[in-house]
Parts: sequence; structure tokens; C-alpha cells
Amino acid sequence: MAFESLTDKLQNVFKNLRSKGRLTEEDVKTALKEVKMALLEADVNFKVVKQFVKAVEERAIGQDVMNGLNPGQMVIKIVNEEMTALMGSETTEISFQPGKSITVIMMAGLQGAGKTTATAKLAGKLKLKGKKSLLVACDVYRPAAVEQLKINGEKQGVEVFEMGTDHKPVYIAKEALKYAEKNAFNVVILDTAGRLHVDEDMMQELMDIKNELTVHQTLLVVDAMTGQDAVNVAKEFDEKVGIDGVILSKMDGDTRGGAALSIKAVIGKPILYVGMGEKLSDMEQFYPDRMASRILGMGDVLSLIDKAQANLDLDEDKSREMAGRMKKGKFDFEDYLESMKQMRKMGGLSSILSMLPGMGIKGADLESMVDEKQLKHMEAIVLSMTVEERRNPKVLNPKRKHRIAKGAGVDIAVVNRFIKQFEQSQKLMKQFGGGKKGRGLMGGFPGMGGRFPF
Repeated sequence: MAFESLTDKLQNVFKNLRSKGRLTEEDVKTALKEVKMALLEADVNFKVVKQFVKAVEERAIGQDVMNGLNPGQMVIKIVNEEMTALMGSETTEISFQPGKSITVIMMAGLQGAGKTTATAKLAGKLKLKGKKSLLVACDVYRPAAVEQLKINGEKQGVEVFEMGTDHKPVYIAKEALKYAEKNAFNVVILDTAGRLHVDEDMMQELMDIKNELTVHQTLLVVDAMTGQDAVNVAKEFDEKVGIDGVILSKMDGDTRGGAALSIKAVIGKPILYVGMGEKLSDMEQFYPDRMASRILGMGDVLSLIDKAQANLDLDEDKSREMAGRMKKGKFDFEDYLESMKQMRKMGGLSSILSMLPGMGIKGADLESMVDEKQLKHMEAIVLSMTVEERRNPKVLNPKRKHRIAKGAGVDIAVVNRFIKQFEQSQKLMKQFGGGKKGRGLMGGFPGMGGRFPF
């Protein structure tokens, strides 16, 4: 996840602030010097960093903060508010045309930024909002670009309009609009060609489309991993073509993340969405306040709730029933399979843990604590059980365990250890449900190696 290094450094700064009963002006200035260095190392624009630190300092070195009951926390609150303001304060939505009018969205970006994938991801997001989108293949230069869009469109359940590579993009776009009008589409998304660098031919092509069609939204896809280059690219596109918003791709990568903190301040255009993975569902709406909370290590529970609501298909009765069984320590292997399925839909255990407040866990630490390979082995063990064995683990005698181990392709010792851990988890869940002091709801959960309170 982006910002891991920045989050780690900021948390160390805040830890030092919180440890002081009273803050002096020198304490604040020293802390902000460290914040400044951390932001610069995260590849945040120098001018943006300078303005940010100045704004925080002016607010932090005030009588109310210096003499407050908890001055350290008040400084952190100011940093959070200023960082949110830096990224745009409010969430920006795509503006759609009223009534049955068609909204035309033109996607632009450099080759390799993930524009075609982002186009399909966007169509999927709009489909969830009740929009009937038509994807249009206007990239007639890059080999297999049309085919890539068709494959991704099919996966998203969104129709793709294409005329091969023998026509000019402007002509394809105009024909697509006619098709959309005849077939009651309310959104047309144009996937235009990218280049290896910003050049006049690409800009002219985008301008030709804008001159021939009424484009309501021009969205630029930039690669978050390119840091300040992404900001420079956005600035050039905005000056030459004009953009309405930005989609940051590859925000899940090992990147310093400076682009997310710089784009709005430098070019004045909002970030609308961020790509958080390779799957077509891995795109999140950009919330400045939530991103600031993530960067400062405060978690992002609201996004976690949104993700749960969007991906989980457990009905309320089933959820209550499972929760009841967990409290009574009757959580069985059938429930385990269901919980693994739902967890996977939400991006895996690592993704869920990274959004919880107060975790302070970096990606590398999560990788070591959440052994995905071991979790798959555990799932294979459960799948090798009969329905009776899953629902009533007490029937698991040595003969059955040997059969299960063979079916799962693991050693019998692995099966025994897994079952023992599962029984311990049941006891802990019962303690948790009864209000007794235990290690937590997820204590010693199989696949966690007992290293993390589950």
C-alpha cells in the first residue's frame, strides 16, 4: 500500500509529541521539520510541502494548542485537517447530464498508466450506481488495446463499441454516440490512445474529439508510482486539453504516494478514484478525509464498511445467526469456510487489517503475520471434510484425520495443529461473547500463527 514509509515516519513524530505533557514552540517546530522531511521523501511537491507546513505551524503555535489539555493530540488533529484540505476537503463526484441525456466521458493518459483497465473499472462502478454505460474503443494504435477493452467490458457486464483499427478515433466516437442514442445508453466512455510521453499528436487527437463531440468530463489516468512525474503529466494535460478530474492507478503498489498529496494543490483538479489492485473491482472512490486518516495511521473504518456492504452477500438473519454461534463458541468449520469466502471478497485479511485504526502495521509486517499460503492450506483441509465433520468436529478421529490430510495434500501434523487451533479459537470466542477478558475475537485464529490477536 502507498504511504507505508510516510505513515511510519509520521507516527514516530506524533508519538514524540504525545509523550510531552506540554508543548513549547520549539517542540512544534522540531516536529514539523520531521514532517517536512517525511513528505519530501514521499515525493510530495516541494511548494506544496512548504505551504502545508506553514499552515500547520500557524495553527499549531497558538495559545489554545500550546496550553491545551492534550496539546500533542491537538497538533495531530491540525495535521489531519490540513492534509485533508490539501487533497480537496470534499469528495468530488462525476457530473452527469440530467434526465435521459447522454454523459460523454473521455479517458486520457500516457501508455502504461493503466488507462484501459481504469476505463473498464469506472464502467463497473457506474453500473453499480444504475448507469448504463457504453465503452468505446478509440485506441487504434496500441496492439490488442481493442481486444483488452472487449475482454474487460465482458467481465464487467458492460457493452463495448468498436470498429477495429482502420478508422480515426473521432469517427469511431461519433458513431458510438449515435449507437448509444439508439440503444438507450446514458453514459459513453471513450478509451483514447496513450503515448509513451506527452506529444502534440496525442493532444491534437484529444482536441479533435472535443471539437467534434460534446465531452462532458475529461478524466486523466495517471500512475501513482511515478510520483512527481504524475503531477507534471497532469499539469501538461490540463494546460493543453483541459481535464475535469484525475484517476490515480496503482495506489496499491510500493510507491511513495506523493502524487495523491500534490495533484489537487498543483493543478486544482480533484482526484475522483484510486486504483487499489489488479482486479476490475479494485477501484475506490477518493475521499480526502479517509485518505488523510490512512496516511496518519488512523485507519479507515468507513471505507471498510463500504467495502463490506458492496461485497458481502450475507443477509441480516444469517449474520445474526453466525454472530450468535460465535458468542456461544459454536462457530464450526462451515462458518469458517463462509468467513474465508467473505474475507476474500473484501480483498483478504491483510487488506482488512490495514484499514483498522491503531494497527500501526506496515505492509511487510502484515505479509509476515498473515500467511496467505497457510490460509489456503487450512481451507483445503476444511474442504476435504464431510459436511458432518465440518458441523460436528467431535467426530474427527485419527482415521478421519488421516483421510482429510491426504485429501488436502498436507501432513497429518498440520491437520492436528489446525484442529487444535480452531478449538482454542472457539473457546476464545465464547469468552469474548460472555464478556470475559480474552485475547480478542480473533485470538490464535488458524493461519495467523498465533502472532496476532484475531
